[in-house]
Amino acid sequence: MRTSQWSMAALTAMAVAAVSISVLPLPSAADHAAAPHWSYSGDTGPTHWSTMDPAFSACATGATQSPIDLVSSTAKAGKAGEFHIDYEKGTVSVVNNGHTEQANVSDPKDTVAFDGDTYRLAQFHFHTPSEHTTDGKRFPLEIHFVNQNDRKKIVVVGVLVELGKKNDSLAALFSHLPASGEKAATESKPSVSVDLASVLPRNHEAYVYSGSLTTPPCSEGVRWIVLSHPIQMSQDQIHSFSKIFPDNHRPLQKANGREVDDETE
Repeated sequence: MRTSQWSMAALTAMAVAAVSISVLPLPSAADHAAAPHWSYSGDTGPTHWSTMDPAFSACATGATQSPIDLVSSTAKAGKAGEFHIDYEKGTVSVVNNGHTEQANVSDPKDTVAFDGDTYRLAQFHFHTPSEHTTDGKRFPLEIHFVNQNDRKKIVVVGVLVELGKKNDSLAALFSHLPASGEKAATESKPSVSVDLASVLPRNHEAYVYSGSLTTPPCSEGVRWIVLSHPIQMSQDQIHSFSKIFPDNHRPLQKANGREVDDETE
């Protein structure tokens, strides 16, 4: 990988991330209930998020927003800090939050070790098409595994999905897709068994960078581990999700000189 010196923009962006990373709790159910209704299109779409609530201001003013295009030729090798993903087979609780299908995880054994700290998996969810791109290529689906440590810092593991064979590891979960993308008045949370380790690609080489949540309030200070090797899902599986959530991706954000590292376990 080619190495270049840090730009002033990169230093500024990382400084912003360092300030905001200390207080970054995941939005709670109460936060979602109190927040204005946002979406992925029209007057409540991504270009309007920052004007819908003062708490969403980072969606427009943040210097380290996500997602971004991940460029392999400029990624730096082995500088972001070591990580290790340790997910296991277990039961998840599936919910339609009105924006995506989300699988809530309660097993404390599902963790990510990153830069000497431990992050516990809280939930994972899906976006179509992918939010991140690699060398300008967009994928039909992307999975976000959201992990949080005891100090409320967040690490998100991104898994890109390409068209291919049926994904047996996700088959049971996709059998519980909601009938529509609208959040139901009465929330149902069926329990589904998923082998999370088998969902991930075998090769854990990844792009690692500092960014943000990709949904309001777009909080910064999020560490991203986007696995560079995609997994496969069948056309039927991808279509089953996209017909319910036709487009729930945030457009690409400016990199603003941020450094992206090429890491592996």
